[in-house]
Amino acid sequence: MSAPELTVAVVGAGWAGCAAAVELARQGFLVTLVESARTLGGRARAVEVQGRPFDNGQHILLGAYRDTLRMLRTVGVDPDEALLRLPVQMRYPFPEQSGGMDFVAPKWPAPLHLAAALLRATGLARADKLALARFQSAARLMGWGLNLDCSVEELLARFDQTPRLNRLLWHPLCIAALNTPPQRASANVFLAVLRDSLGARRRAASDMLLPRRDLGALFPQAAAAYVESHGGTVRPGVKADALARLEDGWQLTLNGALEDFDAVVLATPASVSAGLLALYPEAKELAGQLSSFGYEPIATCYLQYDPGLRLDLPFYALLDDPGSGRWGQFVFDRGQLDASQGGLLAVVVSAAGDAAALGQDALARQIAAQLAHDLRRPELAAPSWCRVITEKRATFSCTPGLQRPEVETPLPGVVLAGDYTASDYPATLETAVRSGIAAATAVAACDRLPREKRSLSHAGGGGGGASVQ
Repeated sequence: MSAPELTVAVVGAGWAGCAAAVELARQGFLVTLVESARTLGGRARAVEVQGRPFDNGQHILLGAYRDTLRMLRTVGVDPDEALLRLPVQMRYPFPEQSGGMDFVAPKWPAPLHLAAALLRATGLARADKLALARFQSAARLMGWGLNLDCSVEELLARFDQTPRLNRLLWHPLCIAALNTPPQRASANVFLAVLRDSLGARRRAASDMLLPRRDLGALFPQAAAAYVESHGGTVRPGVKADALARLEDGWQLTLNGALEDFDAVVLATPASVSAGLLALYPEAKELAGQLSSFGYEPIATCYLQYDPGLRLDLPFYALLDDPGSGRWGQFVFDRGQLDASQGGLLAVVVSAAGDAAALGQDALARQIAAQLAHDLRRPELAAPSWCRVITEKRATFSCTPGLQRPEVETPLPGVVLAGDYTASDYPATLETAVRSGIAAATAVAACDRLPREKRSLSHAGGGGGGASVQ
């Protein structure tokens, strides 16, 4: 008689939980993926607006997100079809008059593409370009890291970056990538993002990738189908209320019912995982760490205009100035990503604490006025409808020296998955996916699991495993 399959519960179907579930299913584990919400995807999911699926926030991926791209292919999503690939760029509308700049890399081999972009960039003075070149050279020599972390603002001051370069490039990139203001953001994490984008050895790694389909369809729904096709189950609307230790595994209370598993992946928000772990003395320190994270919001304002409206580019950077009611940092023409969304613009406000305090109507009015002014299109001041979606805990505050937990916990057979786990990256989709893969790897290696089950599950897996950094 063959040994029973090893059962693993993955609690939370955000991108980390979905990645963990896919990797576990690929290796031959019997996976139960549960999610308290009715929609999969966590903080990167589809929501219904005006009867249509919209993202709860506009995302940009990078060509350097190799594990995310590999995971998409694993679940049958073709990145070339699902993502619009653009060269790395920072383009403001009418830079010659708006005070912005136009920086876009040609499709040349790295690092020539960035050198050419810098030479051709408009809106930057000679001193700005020299400062940028010095910064990149120094960062390469440092190995894209500091021995002692500091704020991004301090890092830029050390390398004599000009006020104009900070205003037009470094500050917007920091806020977009880390969702934390430069004066509070980690320089080391910022340098890691630059290393794998502006400092990448392959030009394609620096490309910007814009989703052509809603975030639910991009990965979580395909991940769920993959898990089910490998014998697992996906159960939305199911909450894990408690975690109890068994002699040979773990018991979860799921919507009041008790269910036993050999191992558990906690892919819930850090505070929720802390609550499930806090009852165990050996995990109290970890639970305290998980409870101590600070968070930053992101707001996305959707504005609908005539379906025939189209911007000259798929997206633009915007000069923000909250003191003057200018909140938008990037605007995306959704119609150029999805033909069914003609005339829909999405404006992103990262580190949006002050913006969210305005209220939806006031924020939307000010963003519409900003678009009308910056894009020189008066009709943008009067959208037919608008909607602001704010994720209050979109990401953790990515501060200098922040200690982030490993995926392993003091409880054998219980591991963590989430974009807050140990990584040199900020809270991105790539970080979440890498964490999920790492969690699956930790489950497979757990000594607590029955030996005969572990050997069976390993034998059931096929194909090459995804690497984890």
